[in-house]
Amino acid sequence: MITKALILRLFDAASMQRWNDKLRPVELTELDKQAHKMVIAYLLGKLEERRNRNLNWIAIIEGGLFELLQRLIVTDLKPQVFAKIKKDRAKYQQLSEWAYKKLVAEISPLGNDFCERFKNHFASKGNDINRRVLNAAHFYATKWEFNIIERANPTDYEVERIRKELNNDLEKYCKLSGMKDLISYPKFNKFIDLCGLLRFQIRWGHLYRVPRTSVLGHMLIVAILSYLFSLEAKACEKRCVNNYFTGLFHDFPEVLTRDISSPVKNAIEGLDDIIKEYEKEEMDREVYKLIPKAWHPEMKMFTEREFESVITLKGRVAQRSSGDISKNFNQNQYNPRDGVFVKASDDLAAFVEAYLAKANGINNPEFDDATSYFRKKYKAKDIAGINLGQIYAEFER
Repeated sequence: MITKALILRLFDAASMQRWNDKLRPVELTELDKQAHKMVIAYLLGKLEERRNRNLNWIAIIEGGLFELLQRLIVTDLKPQVFAKIKKDRAKYQQLSEWAYKKLVAEISPLGNDFCERFKNHFASKGNDINRRVLNAAHFYATKWEFNIIERANPTDYEVERIRKELNNDLEKYCKLSGMKDLISYPKFNKFIDLCGLLRFQIRWGHLYRVPRTSVLGHMLIVAILSYLFSLEAKACEKRCVNNYFTGLFHDFPEVLTRDISSPVKNAIEGLDDIIKEYEKEEMDREVYKLIPKAWHPEMKMFTEREFESVITLKGRVAQRSSGDISKNFNQNQYNPRDGVFVKASDDLAAFVEAYLAKANGINNPEFDDATSYFRKKYKAKDIAGINLGQIYAEFER
């Protein structure tokens, strides 16, 4: 079961500043970095799975989550210091065990198997394709940030050294064929840059709020919650993966339209449909040309009608309830996706954003209305056997 403590821990990443000893023209947070990392991991994973049958999307998804949680515990360590510790296997193992002890109360409600996978991820000395994809995605997201920092700090004493270290790392990660593709084909870089723009779109942009969350950071929160709900529902592997990446990309079209609040969308009858149609047209015009045609159906699943629960039956997409999917179609062959899990995660993330603003002393009727609305909506809500009301009740204590 997902707990309040774990959700609030995830949101700590929105307050964790990156490159905070440098002049930054824009705010760079750990939540946004990790979200960008997982977008890049998706791109690298798609490029690699054509060549490597050992690629495992669950390992990539969970590895990204485990590394985010660990980073939130070792927040005070400068990246260069953390990298040095990782080279000493014994010290890194001690650090990982200490981080696990700090997190165990928050992740143990997710089950013993989840906790064991967490520990094994950091105890393993392996360097399989899944870990290489994650490491390369981590590097690429860092390099993307450094390109901004470098331009803003041309005379900084560390910039030249960091540039050299990143260039040396680039040679190492170029052993990954997917990384070679990223470098060779500018369209992939444009896709990553386009996703990166969602770092600069702030949720609830018309209101003062602490902590501020970007659209990209919000998408990662929704992805993680969708995945954890999937585990609780004992979803099959493909269902878990589809739910995660639908969460990760569900607001991607907003890079073309900007974040439009629900009150505005609902102000005029039919406006939401007009926005959806415009998003679809812009995705066709600007986005799909940046990724291989074979990926288009999957990306459309993630970004269009993202809150519908569907399966693929005899080659055609069909709507089904999540309860029906759990009972009759919870197998990889049906390519199931729970739109209601994504919607519930989207709403829960929005609720916590408003809840934290209030908890941090920001009084605004819109936050009061939002928290009240979501509490009422989910008070007695059950989706595929998951008691969502119980989660909201925790925030009332």
